[in-house]
Amino acid sequence: MFKHQHPYKPFIPKHATKLIVGTLPPPRFTIGDLKPADVDFCYGSTDGQLWKILDTIFELGLKYENTKEAIYQRKQFLLDRGIGICDMVESAEREKIDASDLGMQNIVLRDLVGYLKEFPNVDTLLFTGGNSKNGPEYFFRKHLKEYNLK
Repeated sequence: MFKHQHPYKPFIPKHATKLIVGTLPPPRFTIGDLKPADVDFCYGSTDGQLWKILDTIFELGLKYENTKEAIYQRKQFLLDRGIGICDMVESAEREKIDASDLGMQNIVLRDLVGYLKEFPNVDTLLFTGGNSKNGPEYFFRKHLKEYNLK
């Protein structure tokens, strides 16, 4: 079994009003085997769409390379817009080393409710996937039950 540990701490600016919530980055981010066009930051996979879409909409001129400047650009955008990132999954085990949310087992969730209490200005959660099994919204609903919330 592959132990898939989230490689990034939540990135939540003090003034954040929105929070992007996903699950885990691809396993290569955990083991540090990044592709040349990956960015070593949340949603930095060259195969992903988030930063490409934001770059197009906001005309950010982002770099798609594994450099400190590329990381800085993304953090600065989030800071300027009051957006944080906090994925639901802290760790999971996988039989197959792939990025499928369905392949995760023995999942340990992050305390998102705790982060929302710590950052009370957050009033919007932006889930990167739907409510399918092992998706971020599914895990959030499961997490709410731990707090007896529905």
